[in-house]
Amino acid sequence: MRNILLLVHDDAGQEARLQVALDLGRAFDAHLNCLDVSIVPMMVDDYVGLGGQAMLLAEERAAEAANAARLKERLAIEGVNYSWQEAAGDPALCLKEASRLNDVVVLNRALDSAAYPNMGELAGAVLNEGLLPVFAVPEQARGIKVEGDALIAWDGSREAESALKAALPLLAQARSVTLLHIGAAMIAVPPEQAAIYLARRGIRVEVRHEPGDSRRVGVQLLAEAAAQCDYLVMGGFAHPRWFESVFGGVTASALAASPVPVLLARGR
Repeated sequence: MRNILLLVHDDAGQEARLQVALDLGRAFDAHLNCLDVSIVPMMVDDYVGLGGQAMLLAEERAAEAANAARLKERLAIEGVNYSWQEAAGDPALCLKEASRLNDVVVLNRALDSAAYPNMGELAGAVLNEGLLPVFAVPEQARGIKVEGDALIAWDGSREAESALKAALPLLAQARSVTLLHIGAAMIAVPPEQAAIYLARRGIRVEVRHEPGDSRRVGVQLLAEAAAQCDYLVMGGFAHPRWFESVFGGVTASALAASPVPVLLARGR
């Protein structure tokens, strides 16, 4: 994790994104690639005809310029290298364009205090592209304990494998790592095999199997996360599979309400 893409936008989730990105930057001597996006809202036809969208964009850019000035002043004393890029438009498209040569992108899961911008949907859209692992952080997060307790949600899928591999730098520094499998006993790749893979990299792991109702796996996983970990690692399924499979439902649950930062990745 030496190149971290950070969404900059003056919204309720920005401080959480910034603090998590700074902790990752310090832990891995990483470079923060700050993407400052002026988000252009969708407008009704009559307002567009009156130049309303242009006026809103101008206001948004002015607000983001002030936000950028404040953040650059803070970053100058944080001890983390960073670069700055500006963009305007759909944040998912802007992030897609900026995603190359980055290792992870720091976004939010759904915001608790504001419906706009829809951060859960944005994180899902970026995850859907499969270009980068996504760190989706709760609005209340004020950093991440890199040397804390990690929980890996394991279902034996390619997605879970991709997330585990993306998390290796974090897992190597974790105080404890738990591989948790919820539900049916038989899966293609049991968590014990994943534990052996991690052990060969010097990462000690506890494996847990828990029974679970397929309709409530997401609720059960988030309860486990709230009780025992500092961050969660899991595979992420893209739409429409999100809403059509057991673990897809868990992805949607995590992007809606994870109590801790969650690292998600698509299968490759």
